[in-house]
Amino acid sequence: MKRILVRPLTYMMLVISLTACGEGEETELRAWMDAEQKQARPGVPKISPPKVYVPFAYAGKGEVDPFDPAKLLVVLARIKAESGNGIKAPNLDRPREALEAFPLDSLKMVGTIEKNKMVYGLVQVDKTVYQVKLGAYLGQNLGLITSISENAIDIKETVQDAAGDWTERQTKLELQEAKK
Repeated sequence: MKRILVRPLTYMMLVISLTACGEGEETELRAWMDAEQKQARPGVPKISPPKVYVPFAYAGKGEVDPFDPAKLLVVLARIKAESGNGIKAPNLDRPREALEAFPLDSLKMVGTIEKNKMVYGLVQVDKTVYQVKLGAYLGQNLGLITSISENAIDIKETVQDAAGDWTERQTKLELQEAKK
């Protein structure tokens, strides 16, 4: 029976001693918080007054519109007349050849063949090989074959520049070595 009374008494003594210690720190903490709160004063900065809106009066209403399409067409026509590179527009109504459906970078020259003293180039697209001759067209930019040698096919492409003028550029389709 002594043992039963000792245990609850021990717990009570422990609880009383802990509550006595805690109260002192809590009051000290509350006193510090109250002092800090009295010292801290919220500072709200003054808002600057809004800027006065002054509407802008557009004075160029009666002037010529710089973005007028008719004016731009006149300027483009003058530039075109001054450039005069002498290249006429190609015949776009002629029948298309089979290799004009493919971009030039998808075509590969795989060799040449000679028939009746005429040299033909062998051009491969995907897994199909085509024979091309001098004066034939290939590529999507109106590419005209100007010469065929054992190592390359020379092509003259006719394209439009930004101003709408036709220009020519030279390119080559070089022989691709077989992969072993």
